[in-house]
Amino acid sequence: MAAAWQDVVRDAAAVREAAAVAVDAALLAGVLMRTGEQPHASDVVNYAPFTLLPSAVPQDLFEQAYAVQQDFNLLVDAVSQNKEFLEQTLASTIKVDDFTARLFRIYTQVLEEGLAQTVFLGINRSDYMFDCGLDGTAALRQIEINTIAASFGGLTSRTADVHRLVLKVLGKTEEASHLLPNNPAKGLALGIAKAWELYGSQRAVVMFLVEEVQRNIFDQRCVENELWNRNIRVVRKRFRDVFEQGSLDASRRLYVDGQEVAVVYYREGYVPQVYDQQNWEARLLLERSRAVKCPDIATQLAGTKKVQQELSRPGTLEKLLPGRPEAVARIRATFAGLYSLDEGEEGDRIAATAIADPDRFVLKPQREGGGNNLYGEELREVLEKIKDSPERTSYILMDKIKPQPALNYLLRAHSPLQASQCISELGIFGVYVRQGQELVVNRAAGHLLRTKAIEHADGGVAAGVAVLDTPYLV
Repeated sequence: MAAAWQDVVRDAAAVREAAAVAVDAALLAGVLMRTGEQPHASDVVNYAPFTLLPSAVPQDLFEQAYAVQQDFNLLVDAVSQNKEFLEQTLASTIKVDDFTARLFRIYTQVLEEGLAQTVFLGINRSDYMFDCGLDGTAALRQIEINTIAASFGGLTSRTADVHRLVLKVLGKTEEASHLLPNNPAKGLALGIAKAWELYGSQRAVVMFLVEEVQRNIFDQRCVENELWNRNIRVVRKRFRDVFEQGSLDASRRLYVDGQEVAVVYYREGYVPQVYDQQNWEARLLLERSRAVKCPDIATQLAGTKKVQQELSRPGTLEKLLPGRPEAVARIRATFAGLYSLDEGEEGDRIAATAIADPDRFVLKPQREGGGNNLYGEELREVLEKIKDSPERTSYILMDKIKPQPALNYLLRAHSPLQASQCISELGIFGVYVRQGQELVVNRAAGHLLRTKAIEHADGGVAAGVAVLDTPYLV
């Protein structure tokens, strides 16, 4: 943590006063979630968990993460348009991972029928940690890129104001003035609004495809309200609503409950558990339609861990981004070591290395949403079990990143106030809009800092492990 906080972090009375102010400020600012006990009700809410103090982030690495975001937008878009690359990269995975295989079947079916969609909207979030080298210098290392339902752009738009007030209460007025403005909700809404405009029907709505249980509804409402402020009508539907009320006309325009849908913004659909047969049929209907999907199924596949691993192979970026050596260099500078567990000599060698020294690595399945990765002894046990099975190809292996911990307080409803050694993860939101082959929008749209206690290896805010934070650049 920045030396600026050392004088207050151990002052118990000052911390207690600041925490009381912080909680009320979060409630006032709308940094809210529904409760676990009543996840369907907005008349009983609490503050979303957050840090008492903003966390120190190296300014040069923060700027590097922003500078590479447009390159990552280009890369995701290029991968989504490259059928041959997706087929080759996912060939081994779809033999053993049923969820990826089902997505891939829809992808090929839609391509065979011919795409009705002409406008493409990507909203992604590239997540990084700060890897501390033996000499103490930190390096930016990408954890993953989320291409579907990248969340907390709304709540993080409101968190900096809370931290600004906390610093003032603690007598850090000068430091408070250095916290950056940040409004991903506005940036995401601008992308959705542009896609809606290019779709070309004033009557058509933007449809948020949402979960059955919507604890994180206020995060989504922040983006919704930005669209309503532009007089763009928003509806919220679940997969089952699409199955029961959805249809396509002769031009493959999508109608749900009688309303034409211009943009489908997925905040659901990234884990296998949500798909029964009806929901798979609803997903196929959506993908066959003219509506702008965010993401379309090709872009969801572009965000798989197997694709991430393949992108790190020498020469791959050059093929996907020809004539862009600077972009390739910026992207490659963020990669951690990524390794294939495909069947064959290379995969055998990597598996044996990880079994022998599991603390060096993270084992990642093809899943989004946090809480899926394996570490240490658990990693060793799983790899021992699957090392001679094709099942191992549904995972990738990544070097374990080792950030420098710092002391902070994690504020959670109904939890005691205590200092924890913490590590942070920085996410940069990216938005792009493509019409045909022309990229109309390509921008970074804000940032998200999440922090967790070092005893938790994996998991985000929605999973109840990490908390919202604000970067304090040092």
